[in-house]
Amino acid sequence: MPATPAPRRTLAVLAALPLLALAACGYGSQAKENTEQAITGAAKVDGLDSVRIGYFGNLTHATALVGRQERLFQKELGGTRAEYIPFNAGPSEIEALNSGSIDIGWIGPSPAVNGYLKSNGENLRIISGSASGGVKLVVDPEKIKSLDDVKGKKIATPQLGNTQDVAFLNWISERGWKVDAASGKGDVSVVRTDNKITPDAYKSGSIDGAWVPEPTASKLVAEGGKVLLDEADLWPGKKFVITNVIVRQDFLKEHPQAVEAVLRGSVRTNQWIDANPEKAKAAANAQLKADTGKPLPAAVLDPAWQSIRVTDDPLASTLGTEAEHAVQAGLLEKPDLRGIYDLGPLNKVLRAEGESTVDDAGLGVK
Repeated sequence: MPATPAPRRTLAVLAALPLLALAACGYGSQAKENTEQAITGAAKVDGLDSVRIGYFGNLTHATALVGRQERLFQKELGGTRAEYIPFNAGPSEIEALNSGSIDIGWIGPSPAVNGYLKSNGENLRIISGSASGGVKLVVDPEKIKSLDDVKGKKIATPQLGNTQDVAFLNWISERGWKVDAASGKGDVSVVRTDNKITPDAYKSGSIDGAWVPEPTASKLVAEGGKVLLDEADLWPGKKFVITNVIVRQDFLKEHPQAVEAVLRGSVRTNQWIDANPEKAKAAANAQLKADTGKPLPAAVLDPAWQSIRVTDDPLASTLGTEAEHAVQAGLLEKPDLRGIYDLGPLNKVLRAEGESTVDDAGLGVK
C-alpha cells in the first residue's frame, strides 16, 4: 500500500495571517460583479448559464484583464456568460471560491498555498500559470546606494507572510542578517504596508524602500526611487510564479468543459498578448480604468508592463521553493503540497493549440 501522506498543516502564526494575494491590494475600491453578453446563437458550455471568474485589478493579472477587455474568454464560453468579479485582496477571493461565489480565479501563490492547506487540500486546485516576474526592491538612492546599505534601513513589504514578505525575509537570511519574522524587527526593519499606501509612505520618508510587485514598484520609481534588485535575477532562468489560475475542485469535477473553455481563453489570451504587446498593454490599462476608475500613467504602465511575463506554465518548482522559504522564515510548518495542481485540462488545451505541455514538479493529483 502507498504511504499515507503527511498531514497538511500550518503553524499558528500562519493560520492567523490573512490570505493575501501576491499583488496584495488592487488600486481602487472593489468593483461589483459584471456580466458579459453571451454570444447569440452559441451553445452553452456544460449547460451553464454563466461561469464566475475572479481576478485583481493589477497588471500581474494581465491575462484576466486583457482576456476580459478583448472578450477572449467570452468567445470560448459561447452561449455561457462570463461573469467577472474583481477583488482587492486574496482573502476575499479565497473566501468567495470556498463559498461557491466564484468558480475560477486568478490569484498569487501565497493565498493559493494557504487556501489549499487551510482546507486540507479539499477546496481548490491550481490549474494553470498566468504570470512571472514583476517584483523589485526599490529604494531611496540618497539613503541606500548598495545592497549592503539595506542593513539598518526600513523596507516595506505588502503584508506579513505574503509572497514578497517571504522572499525578502529569505533574501535577508541569505545575507546573514537576522530579523524576527513576526515583528519585522532586527538587522533590517521590515515594515508591512499596504501597496496602496506604500508610495505615500515612501514620499513621507517613513520607509527607505520596498520589496513590492508591479505596478507599485514603478510607482516608487516615478517618485524618485531606484531599482536596487529585480527578484527575477534571484531565480533560475529569471522565472518565478507571481499569478496562478485556481478553480473550485467541485466545479472542475462537475463542469470540465467549462474549465477547459476558460483555460483555452487564457492560453489564447497569452498568445495574443505575446503577439500584440502594445495593444495588450492598452487593453490591460483600459480594463484597469474600468475596474478601478483610474488608469495607470505611462510613466508607471510602461516599465511595469516590461517586467511582467505572461505564461501558461505554473512554474510549479518555484512554488515549492517559495513554500520552503516560508518554512525557513518560521512562518510555515513543512507543508504537504501534493495534489495542489491539476494540469491535465491545461495540457489537453496546450496540445490542441500545438504548444508544449507543462509540468507539476511532482505536486499534481495522481
